[in-house]
Amino acid sequence: MDPSVDRIAQPWGGRTPYGRDEPWPERVDTYLREDVEPGQVQRWVQAASLLHSDGDAMDIAVVDGRMAGVRGRADDRVNRGRLGPKDLFGWQANASPDRLTGPLVREGGRLVECDWDTAMERVVARSRELLEERGPGSIGFYTSGQLYLEEYYTLAVLARAGIGTPHLDGNTRLCTATAAEALKESFGCDGQPGSYDDIDHADVIALFGHNIAETQPVQWMRILDRLEGGDPPRLLCVDPRPTQVARKAAVHLAPRPGTNVALLNALLHEVIRTGRVDRDYIAAHTVGFEELVSRLAGCTPQWAARICDVPAARIGEAAELVGTAGRLLSTVLQGVYQSHQATAAAVQVNNLHLVRGMLGRPGAGVLQMNGQPTAQNTRECGADGDLPGFRNWQNDSHVADLANVWNVEPETIPHHTPPTHAMQMFRYAEQGSIRMLWISGTNPAVSLPELSRIRSILGQDRLFTVVQDVFLTETAQFADVVLPAATWGEKTGTFTNADRTVHLSDKAVEPPGGARPDLAVFLDYAARMDFRDKDGGPLITWHDPESAFEAWKRCSAGRPCDYTGLTYDRLRGSSGIQWPCNDRAPDGTERLYTDGISWAHPDVCESYGKDLVTGATDDVVEYRSLNPGGKAVLKAAAYLPPHETPGEQYPFQLTTGRTLYHFHTRTKTARAPQLNAAAPDVWVEASSADAATLGLDEGDLVQVSTPRGALRGRLRVTGIRPGLLFVPFHYGYWDTEGGHGPGGDTPPRAANETTVTDWDPASKQPLFKTAAAALHLVRRGDGRPAPAPTTTASAPARADAVPATRGGTSALAAQAGGAGREEATE
Repeated sequence: MDPSVDRIAQPWGGRTPYGRDEPWPERVDTYLREDVEPGQVQRWVQAASLLHSDGDAMDIAVVDGRMAGVRGRADDRVNRGRLGPKDLFGWQANASPDRLTGPLVREGGRLVECDWDTAMERVVARSRELLEERGPGSIGFYTSGQLYLEEYYTLAVLARAGIGTPHLDGNTRLCTATAAEALKESFGCDGQPGSYDDIDHADVIALFGHNIAETQPVQWMRILDRLEGGDPPRLLCVDPRPTQVARKAAVHLAPRPGTNVALLNALLHEVIRTGRVDRDYIAAHTVGFEELVSRLAGCTPQWAARICDVPAARIGEAAELVGTAGRLLSTVLQGVYQSHQATAAAVQVNNLHLVRGMLGRPGAGVLQMNGQPTAQNTRECGADGDLPGFRNWQNDSHVADLANVWNVEPETIPHHTPPTHAMQMFRYAEQGSIRMLWISGTNPAVSLPELSRIRSILGQDRLFTVVQDVFLTETAQFADVVLPAATWGEKTGTFTNADRTVHLSDKAVEPPGGARPDLAVFLDYAARMDFRDKDGGPLITWHDPESAFEAWKRCSAGRPCDYTGLTYDRLRGSSGIQWPCNDRAPDGTERLYTDGISWAHPDVCESYGKDLVTGATDDVVEYRSLNPGGKAVLKAAAYLPPHETPGEQYPFQLTTGRTLYHFHTRTKTARAPQLNAAAPDVWVEASSADAATLGLDEGDLVQVSTPRGALRGRLRVTGIRPGLLFVPFHYGYWDTEGGHGPGGDTPPRAANETTVTDWDPASKQPLFKTAAAALHLVRRGDGRPAPAPTTTASAPARADAVPATRGGTSALAAQAGGAGREEATE
């Protein structure tokens, strides 16, 4: 690869074409600080990316005890040495001068510095007081998708068996709860059936609501390389925006938001009508086919076209594409998960693979993708509303087994009602039943819907809030206690990506000041609380990352996510390894369900399923009657209209989403000069037709309003479908004068000022893509374009309308601090 490639302007780098069924060639991407030559690097320390869910393996360059750059790991199965823009540049945030370096406590309405003993004793005192006065249900924990496995597991043990609260969830509820729920509905168990390596073998790749070019850029590089090699795959893209994926697709469907179930039902209808199903596979490995056929009877392309506003002929072309594929790989992400009927739609993608027998073979698989680097670990470890090890909270034998692992009585573990999901936890805090909320590694004051409501909840005097984070986020500014956390590169631990690949990330440098690893904080709290097992011994017996990992292995033994064959030594210095890894699969497991459905039997399944319309939980009797032999369940779903639709006052639909250069609420990526310069502020996307109708132009300052609130940003005129507005959700207030919200001279700019408090009934995932909105001019543009990238789905409709996004040599990047030295080798 040419070392002069600008990885902001050309975020996917150069091509290394390869043919179907061939190995993906290596390409090692490297970025060093501009004052560091390669020969000056003193150590390269193993890690993996923490700024998306791809799990890109990399090494951290260390010079004089400081991070000096990164390079991809050529021998790793995930990325073969490649790194995306957030990988290459995001590490610079670690050295930001505004890092939290000491604890803070609230005194007289202000956060003031203190020592660790003072901060932790305040947390412990409030915990004990609430346990005595109100019981364990008064305490809740809301965590991240960016901690390490060892930290989530420790948190799960202290919350479930130490405190005894049902209130523990992760911000993975916002991004991948639907992925987990859809897999449980279809296969009885979480865990991705497919593998990234299926990209090498598929002849059709279908991406449903998945802008992989921006969310998993290295796997998009893999697809791009296959597209330029022999026997390239054909792509199906389902997305209302003109993404890079859409521009490469053989068929692009841009449905009206909220209509995914109608579209997928029509695809299934056509596949079944044309006889493109594997009846032997269906008979051997599934239940529910006849009911599915019956429920799809009227779901023709013509029917769906009226609902989705997509030509029936195009739906037919898409059905032909997936129906004739010899090896079909499907991926799903937020365009499904954060939209209306999320779980129902994701389940229909699973159904498409089950009726075609497209599982368990190279190139034939499903990836219900994750949005965060360690989202899979929250699910495995029970830090996201489930029990650890994919155990079923309704199965008494599973609870007893977990109690045995922890050496506690089964009744110690809350399991008589469903674990509390995040949106309900904030409702309980609003109502006053939750009086202490410990928030670790996440920023709900920007990321949750209807922010004015969230700010009012966090601002209550009766709610004692602990925030554990790397920076003084918008959420931390509401806290009673702020605990400074060490982050990636400053601590050791493991994490698992979206295709079950486990990586070890080693500590490369010391954290700044008094910042501590999240594991150390949780262990300190458990020790101060003196949590005990049923024999009077310490509940938590581990003391460091490796001993925590060994404890987790015992919890995972015999479960679908079996880690017992993994050790730190095996993970250090080698490629990542996919679970399950045990005596039967000592080298890991590339694909699940290669020989039938493994974990759907009533005695072992993680879930008995839910009603996809109401979310009501099925019981074991219903499940055993439906599925006594433990097969995959073909679960039908009828289309229902969205809860909020456009009208006279709010004539548009509003969707929110990501951009390539930022991650979540920008606490890290905005502190990397190159990434921030590429997308420095919020913008609003509208179609050329809608802009013309309203008399709006590129760069105009506009306001988007909904029944909940409003935001302002400059307009980007794109090829997005008419009637739809798009706003990136990354932008909050920490880098504005207000600090934690709009007011005074700080106009509203967070997308979630406008989004609705609503969630999918089955997965409980908030719906960020279903609001009705209005668009109005605030002020004519001053000649400046919208601060949106031109390299992504946000590219202007007219290529000559705005200057191209550039990296190191652009004036904006130079002003932000330069681009440094970038190198790459074949």
